[in-house]
Amino acid sequence: MKTAPVAILYQALPPPLIDGLRKDAKPGGYSDGGADIAFALRTAGVNVVTPTSLPNPSKALDWVFPDTVEGLRSAGAAGASVLWANTVLFEGHPLETAMADFDIVGQLPAAMQAFDDKFETNHRLAQAGLPVAQSFLLSGTGKANVCALVDVEDACAFRGMSFPMIVKPVRGRGSQGVTLVESLAALRDAATALIEAATFGDMLMVEEFLGGDEMTVTIMPPASPRPDGSRASTHWALPPVYRFDQRGGVAPYNGDVPVTANSIAIGPEQRRDPAIVAMIDSCVSAAGLVDARTAIRIDCRADRDGRFKLFDLNMKPNMTGPGRPGREDQDCLSAIAARAKGWSYADLLLAMLAAKWTFDSSNEA
Repeated sequence: MKTAPVAILYQALPPPLIDGLRKDAKPGGYSDGGADIAFALRTAGVNVVTPTSLPNPSKALDWVFPDTVEGLRSAGAAGASVLWANTVLFEGHPLETAMADFDIVGQLPAAMQAFDDKFETNHRLAQAGLPVAQSFLLSGTGKANVCALVDVEDACAFRGMSFPMIVKPVRGRGSQGVTLVESLAALRDAATALIEAATFGDMLMVEEFLGGDEMTVTIMPPASPRPDGSRASTHWALPPVYRFDQRGGVAPYNGDVPVTANSIAIGPEQRRDPAIVAMIDSCVSAAGLVDARTAIRIDCRADRDGRFKLFDLNMKPNMTGPGRPGREDQDCLSAIAARAKGWSYADLLLAMLAAKWTFDSSNEA
């Protein structure tokens, strides 16, 4: 297979503070998933350039370049013409100045910054008429459109929100800091702990708890080929993945419990359920609204009436997978979804690579 040389980036830059909020960095900066991507693509015949000439499959950093200015220069010097941004992007990220020189697998940095704000993203989706979990912002002290902790009881009553509820970071990662609370006292305790720790900044979200089935939907970009080889002109969805064995009402962090242990793609018959069809359609619409340039993942749960609501849009979903030694159980949720359509982990990555895009300053807002 003759392909354009690809370099995979990992998160080496510390996450910036954005409007008082921070997305906590993952240990290793997604270098594990980046190495999985690089190894699988190279095994599939893709020309993957690496920082070392003979990368060790067991050493993640042998396969990926840091997302720093120097790292991007090194990737270019190694011959890369495609940068795969397996990292958290933001306005001012070094990738912004490199986009004119490389094809990209990843999001626009400005879009990732905007839509990593879970509260604002859900607000925009709700404004567009999509079903979204109700929530409000909470902080130690009140400010415009943000409830003060001392007023949280009134804020819940005003919105008709009842316990249990979810307390979580605005720019969180996975299930970090996400807590199910059963009472006003528990809400105050969880909120106080998050605010005082300041790991995620000085604000958090209080969200309605959806007690029904939980599913996650991977949405692919328009330019990516489908499993049958056809190409759509719009975003499209892989089969939803059912999540089970939640802990305290919350799916556990995948670093503690591999998603292969608590997730399974739903079958064709169940996918015809009108509630699930509506959920998938909503997720496809959401991907268009956020201008997703590569695969995203949207977490959804059913309310007491069986209606699915979107509650967490992930612009940079986990993309780990098997291949390297000791990684046999590392299928990510998107890979589980892909297998339900007959794709291997490498097939999913090849479809994402086929949707690489070229920056055109005349067409960007």
